[in-house]
Amino acid sequence: MFSRILGTGSFLPPNLVTNQDLASKVDTSDEWITTRTGIRQRHIASADEKTSDLAFEAARRALDAAGLDASAIDLIIVATTTPDMVFPGTACILQARLGAAGCAAFDVQAVCSGFVYALATADMYIRCGQARMALVVGAEVFSRLLDWSDRTTCVLFGDGAGAVVLGASDAPGILASRLHADGSQVDILSVPGCIGAGGEVIGSPFVQMDGGAVFKYAVRVLAEVANEVLSAAGVSATDIDWFIPHQANIRIIEATAKRLGLGMDRVVCTVDRHGNTSAASIPLALDEAVRDGRIQPGHNVLLEGVGGGFTWGAVLLRW
Repeated sequence: MFSRILGTGSFLPPNLVTNQDLASKVDTSDEWITTRTGIRQRHIASADEKTSDLAFEAARRALDAAGLDASAIDLIIVATTTPDMVFPGTACILQARLGAAGCAAFDVQAVCSGFVYALATADMYIRCGQARMALVVGAEVFSRLLDWSDRTTCVLFGDGAGAVVLGASDAPGILASRLHADGSQVDILSVPGCIGAGGEVIGSPFVQMDGGAVFKYAVRVLAEVANEVLSAAGVSATDIDWFIPHQANIRIIEATAKRLGLGMDRVVCTVDRHGNTSAASIPLALDEAVRDGRIQPGHNVLLEGVGGGFTWGAVLLRW
């Protein structure tokens, strides 16, 4: 038994924030942001929009694309760093919104690698016969974790959600996946705050990042895990039709593509319009490339994520 993506969907909050908008609030400029990150704009959720709201819209569109009712789903996995609440998980809240009560539903927290982790997990559920139709969502309101006076981080991130329906198949869709983590690197990218014994927040509730360390680590491990999944599937880099990396910033994307020997004409890039949407970035880019016709049946597509933890992973699939 194998698994195959049957439908994709995505959703971006309507509130669009440009670099010029940020320059009016923090010491930065469009030129400063664009040259360092490739980001020109991002979508920011309103105060009354939650992660589950974004996830619901993306999930609904993925189900429509697959031609399925929510009742057909027997597994829901939501990858998020920004759940609606401490518990229950956002997957359970989404399940209730969809009317799919009864199936397994849980969250995965691997930050920007979250969608790759969730997709690989759903694939394993289907391969071992524990599920036949999975809804996998990456959704974030990452803007809630930003210090809007810190120009080194607040300009990087955006909000959004992307989803896929993954179904059992006799022919392989997902060819290989590999996941990794290195907890010794926890301090280079984190939100260190936690809830104290009296309910107070202890430590910073905002993103803390060592940008240089993240860049060096990310480029190295992304190239390594890409080669790992290619080897596992018996496929070479020249056989990749589309590369969809986590949309962290254009420098990491370009450096990783170069290490793999891929031209940027084979890279799906949305970072300029979405910013870094953490676990949502890969399924957002995937949905765009599917809907605009770039990804066609038979194409080999490489998905890669890297994020806090430090976590990273890759999924190679045939469309």
